[in-house]
Amino acid sequence: MTNKIRLGTAWLGGCSGCHMSFLDLDERLLELAAAADLVYSPIADLKEFPEGVDVALVEGAVANIDHVELAKKIRERSKIVVSFGDCAVTGNVTILRNRFGVDDLLTMVYREGPGKAPLGHEADGIIPYLLPKVLPLHQVISVDAYVPGCPPSADRIWAAVTALLRGEKVSLEEELITFG
Repeated sequence: MTNKIRLGTAWLGGCSGCHMSFLDLDERLLELAAAADLVYSPIADLKEFPEGVDVALVEGAVANIDHVELAKKIRERSKIVVSFGDCAVTGNVTILRNRFGVDDLLTMVYREGPGKAPLGHEADGIIPYLLPKVLPLHQVISVDAYVPGCPPSADRIWAAVTALLRGEKVSLEEELITFG
């Protein structure tokens, strides 16, 4: 029997920089492993977000229907949900897609671009249906905390994660983490 915190991380629409910064915790990852079980992450081969997650760090903006479904599962199955990095907090680079209509974007990238996916590719499941507009995470589900940065530094992530694992609900320093 373990008393470890169940930690999950997810990557929606973004560059994965937040997860790369997470890995930059270096030897602190060993300390984190002693306090938490990583139960879901893009760096693990898990297909379904599990029940009973204590803390979920969600990187990236919500750009398609698969992201909406995953975000809702994360909120339903997690005690604390953290909007992790600028794409999740503000939409950041991912939200630049909003300048184009979905059909224009699909035409430019998938029909006229170098990959030239066949027409009807969304229906065939090759790519998920894009939302009309990219949204920051908190516009789709409620979040409990925000960790800004593009990407957040390993020190900022460490400060946020250790505070969350201790169950703290206070601001560490305004530039580090804000609890919603």
